[in-house]
Amino acid sequence: MPASGKQKSGAKKATAKKSPSKSAKPSTGKVSGIQGRMPEVDGLDAVALLEADHRAVEQLFAAFEKASSDAEKRDIANGICVALKVHARLEEELFYPAAAKVLNDTSLVDEALVEHASAKDLIAQIEAGAPGQALFDARVKVLGEYIDHHVTEEEDEIFPQCRSSNLDLATLGAVMASRRQELSLGFVASNPVIGLANARSDANA
Repeated sequence: MPASGKQKSGAKKATAKKSPSKSAKPSTGKVSGIQGRMPEVDGLDAVALLEADHRAVEQLFAAFEKASSDAEKRDIANGICVALKVHARLEEELFYPAAAKVLNDTSLVDEALVEHASAKDLIAQIEAGAPGQALFDARVKVLGEYIDHHVTEEEDEIFPQCRSSNLDLATLGAVMASRRQELSLGFVASNPVIGLANARSDANA
């Protein structure tokens, strides 16, 4: 993903491990099954909700690197794609418009939207492919690098400004949690591969 001057300054930090948000509830789901991968977000403010999503996706990318079978890779890759699509929609529909009103530099939101577009292109390529095909693993790995960089910029630049502003993060978080549930159910229902993965997960519970 092309990096601006600001992006270059944060590129080195992008590889640093993120520590879980103190206000974010840890994900208790199993590795298999998309529903199990979605962290609990009820009661979290908007920033904590997004941070919880960040940690969950980081766990998914780490699980993909350790996966040995094609079936496991396909399941985890589907989980990554759905989680990121839900997360991106939440930010684009609700969080970014609110954040733009309080940020000192609104170009941060513009850059984030461009990064979303690049990630969506790669997600589409991953969803159209399958483990074992040329470049599948490489695309997942590069997507992880994109997201790591994107997360670093959000958590180092956008989120702190929102926290120090008069933005009502609690109310926004409640609205985002409700919308997140709608989006999650919609994406799972529309993807038969994820539906089968959930059925396998429930059967093994």
